[in-house]
Amino acid sequence: MKKLRLILGDQLNLQHPWFEEVDSGCTYIMAEMRQETDYVTHHVQKVVAFFASMRNFATALEEQGHEVIYLKINDEDNPQDLKKLIQQYTDQLRSDKFEYLLPDEYRLDKQLREITESLEIKSECFDTHHFLTKRDTLEKFFEGKKQLVMESFYRMMRKEYDIMMEDGEPEGGKWNYDQSNRKKWKGSPEIPSEYDTRKDISDLLAEIEKAGIETIGNIDAQAFNWPTSRKESLEVLNYFAENLLLHFGDYQDALHTEQKFLFHSRVSFALNSKMLSPKEVIDRVLEEFRRNEEEIDISQVEGFVRQILGWREFMRGIYWREMPDYQYTNALDNQNKLPDFYWTGNTKMNCLSHAINQSLDEAYAHHIQRLMITGNYALLTQTDPAEVDAWYLGVYIDAIEWVEITNTRGMSQFADGGLVATKPYVSSANYINKMGNYCSGCSYDHKKKTGENACPFNALYWNFLDAKKEVFKDNPRMGMMMSLLSKKGMKKWKK
Repeated sequence: MKKLRLILGDQLNLQHPWFEEVDSGCTYIMAEMRQETDYVTHHVQKVVAFFASMRNFATALEEQGHEVIYLKINDEDNPQDLKKLIQQYTDQLRSDKFEYLLPDEYRLDKQLREITESLEIKSECFDTHHFLTKRDTLEKFFEGKKQLVMESFYRMMRKEYDIMMEDGEPEGGKWNYDQSNRKKWKGSPEIPSEYDTRKDISDLLAEIEKAGIETIGNIDAQAFNWPTSRKESLEVLNYFAENLLLHFGDYQDALHTEQKFLFHSRVSFALNSKMLSPKEVIDRVLEEFRRNEEEIDISQVEGFVRQILGWREFMRGIYWREMPDYQYTNALDNQNKLPDFYWTGNTKMNCLSHAINQSLDEAYAHHIQRLMITGNYALLTQTDPAEVDAWYLGVYIDAIEWVEITNTRGMSQFADGGLVATKPYVSSANYINKMGNYCSGCSYDHKKKTGENACPFNALYWNFLDAKKEVFKDNPRMGMMMSLLSKKGMKKWKK
């Protein structure tokens, strides 16, 4: 039987059962397509990273003896469209069967189902063997329950995979060390530089530019420093475990003008493209912890494990439970445009300038920069969540819709009305100042509530609460702030 197997750009899992044996009747097909580069305006580093990783993956398969058809972005026979690609090559190869791996984006899942229905040959889809849950695991776990609480899901996952458990109880006596993970970094301990995978991608960049692909952001073509192969991905993971894990948990929420990466792992792109699996990432971190338990506190490790085992799997479950309607949620009826400076970083607000310019320069920002700086400002200015979606999905190298939209619409913008977050993640300048040094040297005074040089976050915060008071009046987690709002009145903020 002649089979054609499709591999998408975020399915670069060399450990998949498909590749355990070489099947002489099987051809793998991969393609760089305008369909995927153009549905949103991506960061140039994101396009480079995916294309480079796909090419390295195809080479690795060929070295194992597999037959691979790989279409580059400018190849004349590249149809640039998934339906045309599959039809063209099933016909050309006279395939008896078409097979594919379950996509992680709803639009691709829908498209592939429609394509297979139109084919005149047999088709079959397979699991990617990447995630620790199935698409419907979360839905089944919360069946009949009123709230989807991540913490209970996380505890179930800890038990299910016997991760950091002792006789049915959490290792160390606590499930969650989040309260220990909120320190402000003040210059010590010393932060090792990020792992060096720098490579010259000038030729690839020239191909992207020749294709006329519209991108955002900046890139150093002679020193591209993201992992684009499984070997490099494992090296970055090992470097994190050996050099950064020691202080990761303490400073995972910290903000600093001179430190872009702090103690973060930078493995998110490798994870979301499937060059690394979540289980091997967790196992490697736990291995380092067991080896150095006298030096590494459990709070550093649990904070990292919670992000991979808990939050990442939880958000994927939300995505498949709620799509396709989730992409249209706008519970707060926010309609404003995203400010132009999100595309330039040109603002006098120091925190936004640093977070946005870092995003444009590195295609990366850590979760607090995304949630409490750029996301916070977008929500306080009552920005249309569709505008926020487009920016987050485009600007970050690790942004694939299943993880981006749930964090944006749910966690960041409260657009789902409280399905993911029980309260909106908004703050005044006080929180930003508490978590780092962004407020130092800013044109605005974080202590001032009103006036010419008062930090905009302060008035925006109270204005937002007032504008949405009918929505939040019965929210128990917003009770204290709504009470303070009532006592303040709004005359002061309207001056």
